[in-house]
Amino acid sequence: MDSGKNRTLIKISTGFLLLFIIGFWLVMKFGISEQTQSTELNEYFSLSQNKESCFYCHDKVKGLSQFHDPKLIGCVACHLGNPHTLDKESSHKDMVVIPGNLNNAEQTCGVCHPNELYKIQHSLMTTNSGLVAVDKYVFGETDSPDHHFDIRELSHSPVDDHLRDLCANCHLGAEKSTLGPITELSRGGGCNACHLNYSEESASQLKDYLASNKETLPQMHPATDIFVSDEHCFGCHSRSSRISTNYMGWHETLLDENDLIDQEGYKVFEDKRVYEFKGDDVHHSKGLLCIDCHSSHEVMGDGKDYLHEEDAVSLSCSDCHYKEEPLTITYEDLDDESKLVFMHRNYTHSDKKILAVKADQHPLVNTFVNEKEEVYLIGKKDGKEHLIKKQSEVCSRDAAHESLSCASCHSQWAPRCIGCHNTYDQIKQGYDLLDKKMTKGTWVEHVYEFGSDFPAMGIRTSAKGKKIVPAIPGMILSIDPTQHAEGVDMQQGFDRLYAPNAPHTTSKEVRSCASCHSDPAALGFGKGSLSYTLHEHNGTWKFEPEYALNITDGLPEDAWIPFLQAPESKRMSTRSDFRPFSIEEQKRVLTVGACLQCHKEGSKVMKESLETGLNPLLLKLSDKCLLPEF
Repeated sequence: MDSGKNRTLIKISTGFLLLFIIGFWLVMKFGISEQTQSTELNEYFSLSQNKESCFYCHDKVKGLSQFHDPKLIGCVACHLGNPHTLDKESSHKDMVVIPGNLNNAEQTCGVCHPNELYKIQHSLMTTNSGLVAVDKYVFGETDSPDHHFDIRELSHSPVDDHLRDLCANCHLGAEKSTLGPITELSRGGGCNACHLNYSEESASQLKDYLASNKETLPQMHPATDIFVSDEHCFGCHSRSSRISTNYMGWHETLLDENDLIDQEGYKVFEDKRVYEFKGDDVHHSKGLLCIDCHSSHEVMGDGKDYLHEEDAVSLSCSDCHYKEEPLTITYEDLDDESKLVFMHRNYTHSDKKILAVKADQHPLVNTFVNEKEEVYLIGKKDGKEHLIKKQSEVCSRDAAHESLSCASCHSQWAPRCIGCHNTYDQIKQGYDLLDKKMTKGTWVEHVYEFGSDFPAMGIRTSAKGKKIVPAIPGMILSIDPTQHAEGVDMQQGFDRLYAPNAPHTTSKEVRSCASCHSDPAALGFGKGSLSYTLHEHNGTWKFEPEYALNITDGLPEDAWIPFLQAPESKRMSTRSDFRPFSIEEQKRVLTVGACLQCHKEGSKVMKESLETGLNPLLLKLSDKCLLPEF
């Protein structure tokens, strides 16, 4: 063969080799060829029951709940992506790594659960309407705390920046952007906030995956189910009135964790706040979770736009601890949502009556009435059955206190924090909790004292009459917005507003009669000495406050109202239907307090007053009785 032909063959061979090398490089870089890929994909689908290419790499994944088993619903139903290709980059295109955030829930969770998503979108946990409304009211931006708002729609007025800087972290619209379980530090996350659960194995494999630069694929997937622990609630509900920490018995202090050397009765939470143990709620001590009482009907809402949290809560103590007969419903009459929960929980009492809430008739599916007409609650944490006792005879026959809520007497303690001064610092760097970005200029909160004691009492008015409920300082604060760019027209302000409260520190024992009828803090005067002095024909009450008088309004720093005088301010509460005792109501309470100076609360005459009320007893006073002169 001549040299010319050899050179030609060498060139052709070299060309084919070069094409082969280029083709091999393209396959390595961009995946197998479309024809080969299609052949392998069809072959894979023909041999597998799974009809998504995701399982080609993730075939050993386990850990999801029975009703989210990928063998039943696949992977794309939650994570999206392209299930018709074996190419890694193409299959992961438009994939949602963390489904369930409200910015993707319509394409993920909401496809199968549209009713639940609609409810969540209107839920107070998403809108934060009450929180925004009260702040705007305090700042003078609105004339009432009863306007509806959505925290996701804030602008940049002084009050909106106040919310962005200090309050806008806790709402379901806040995105969960990192993989991992729900912790004490978690905020938002949409559906994940309540329904994401990592097992120890899935959490451990996630750590290995991240440590390997995402090379070691986890085989144990976190579950998405209805097993909601108290930790799911903690991140948001350990703020403001601190219901989560109250329920566990912990009260926040101003201590630093370095102050706790060799001190018992204190705890440091993940955010480094230091708490002192004050006594947990009796339901917590029995092992009950938040959702044992507050079911999906309240937690997710009912689709209505409520103004404040108490408007969305229909459950009351008397729904379980009934007075005469409990309100019940049959399994056949349960709504679809309740039947789903019943099924997911593997309950078996479909042949028994189930408790229902009087206010809106929603069922408590973890309860049942047995053949002996005894009522039981099944704990969602451990499945333990708890006997529910009827309302005590003392409560049920008490005519004098019919207008009192259960929490008024049965709350061990409540947070009573005072002296919050808010200033705007236009130089200091801040963080916008809503937009998740650093800012120049921020609101700064200066706290004076974290206190705790029996709650004060206030009156809620409605078409049904009035109800006495616990009250705590909601906002005893001063606001200085003068450095805010848009705050030039807003003057420095001071407000003394109390808020209705459900302390969630319930105890079987009740506070004493004297702790209401002759305690200044209970009546709204603030802590101090309230003494009753007897004279020849009457008696007089005198109050000496514990705290100094505030220079702005002349009241003790922790007070709600002046002692037996009309308050000067018309803004007294964070709610339009909640108020302190009037002067006449104060006098009536203190009249009973005067009786208690001689008659012990267990005496015959005081027991009689519970059954008949005060007025009949005042008509047959002894000559020795010296009532107060007001």
